[in-house]
Amino acid sequence: MKYMNDRKQKCKLEIMDTVTGQRSVVKSFDRVIEAPNWTKDGTTLIYNSQGHIYKYNLETGEESIMDTGFATLCNNDHVLSPDDRFLAVSHMTEGDFQSRIYIIPIEGGEPRLVTEKGGSYLHGWSPDGLELSFCGARDNAYDIYTIDIQGTKETRLTYTEGLDDGPEYSPNGEIIWFNSTRTGLMQVWKMKVDGSDQEQVTRQELNCWFPHVSPDNQKVVYIAYKKGDVNPLDHPADRPVSLRIMDTDGNHDRQLAAFEGGQGTINVNSWAPDSRRIAYVVYE
Repeated sequence: MKYMNDRKQKCKLEIMDTVTGQRSVVKSFDRVIEAPNWTKDGTTLIYNSQGHIYKYNLETGEESIMDTGFATLCNNDHVLSPDDRFLAVSHMTEGDFQSRIYIIPIEGGEPRLVTEKGGSYLHGWSPDGLELSFCGARDNAYDIYTIDIQGTKETRLTYTEGLDDGPEYSPNGEIIWFNSTRTGLMQVWKMKVDGSDQEQVTRQELNCWFPHVSPDNQKVVYIAYKKGDVNPLDHPADRPVSLRIMDTDGNHDRQLAAFEGGQGTINVNSWAPDSRRIAYVVYE
């Protein structure tokens, strides 16, 4: 189950050079932050904390809260539009406390509802700016859906027992990457944007979550839990995880780092525009 996390804990926002493996701490926090996004100009990281969305200027070191109107129960599913003019968020709607997707101007303002149905967890924005991809809880099943940004039609792309999650568009807009338990453990998969040609990419004795494609469409990073440490259907926080990288064809899969993390570490795409650095969260 996904939720707006309000646990009390220290954590660190880090950046890694995926070529050299060098890690640097951007900022340490006395509260939980989650799911950093990188703006296209490379100057700012955007993340959620305690229901709000924050931005952190990497040049000045200044943190500021973003104006998201009534959406103050945001969880760790948020993405920027391809032109950085809008922010889409998953907000836990008051009343039924169900996650729904909203779009907000990047300068702030009232959110516009996209998904009428609850149990909608955002993960991707298509490169042409016209669609969103999300994990939808419908009829007691979690599957991959897309919806136009006006919210007029949602399309179901997967039909599996278990859990399909984390759908994200490739930079060329031809592929949706996601993770699925359909073969037992959670593994990384990909498919065409119409849902055809669904293909398993990883075959690890690990539970693999949240594949993110680099802007140059060459690499994929994801996190993995050890087999037996977690239920394949779950991605809890505060567990030993490995941060991994592979080519988009699944070759040259290797570990970048190991630390305490999980939920909130890299729920959404956190690649820098240079296709070399990634941002992520480590929990203490």
